[in-house]
Amino acid sequence: MDSDTRQGRIVEFARTRGRVEVAALAEELDVAAETIRRDLKVLAGRRILKRVHGGAIPLETAAFESTVEYRSQVDLAEKHRIAGAAIEVLHGAETVYLDEGFTPRLIAERLADQELTVVTSSLLAAEALAHSESVTVLLLGGRMRGRTLATVDHWATDMLGSLVIDVAYLGTNGISPEHGLTTPDPAVAAVKHMAVKVARRRVLVAAHTKFGVSSFCRFADVADFDSIVTGTELPAADARRYEAMGPAVVRT
Repeated sequence: MDSDTRQGRIVEFARTRGRVEVAALAEELDVAAETIRRDLKVLAGRRILKRVHGGAIPLETAAFESTVEYRSQVDLAEKHRIAGAAIEVLHGAETVYLDEGFTPRLIAERLADQELTVVTSSLLAAEALAHSESVTVLLLGGRMRGRTLATVDHWATDMLGSLVIDVAYLGTNGISPEHGLTTPDPAVAAVKHMAVKVARRRVLVAAHTKFGVSSFCRFADVADFDSIVTGTELPAADARRYEAMGPAVVRT
């Protein structure tokens, strides 16, 4: 098997499994572990995979985006901690925007007993609040993306653009000092950008694996955010680097 074919298999495995390990790949592809390490280095250099301890995870690109099912299974403990810490910066807000994604769904579950109006593009977040007696839910209309169970396009942006939101909780596919906050899909980027525009305060909720990563469409700058809530898995030195750009960084 030549290197291009082998690397193509590695990318396929990473995208279907969510993570690949050096030792397992070496056995499965019948090559030396050092060969796999070289392949992972090449794929990381192409911004297709991200190296992690013992292996690699797929990066989201214009051609590949993970499903909400996958997101509900990775970094799960960290995401629960992030959701819990995120509601601590609510600070008396009466109107809240919840972005698409699994972490905003976890935030929604924690808001169910609050007196709030929640605006969201996410069917998952709306479902989590469906039986709340104290939360009024406004679900943005538009085309539903089956991969993330969220609405996009001009129906969503037009409705969102007519509102003024106290606090917006937003996720991202990648955040970096060089490229700001990015996502693979232009339609998703448009909704996120509008949420940033209409919110008085903006809170980014992102697992540590999103940092140092960039995707296709930029929707905001790091300095646009008042707070970033992430896990202690993000090194303190990296947190200080982002905090120097403007937002308070909470590691939980």
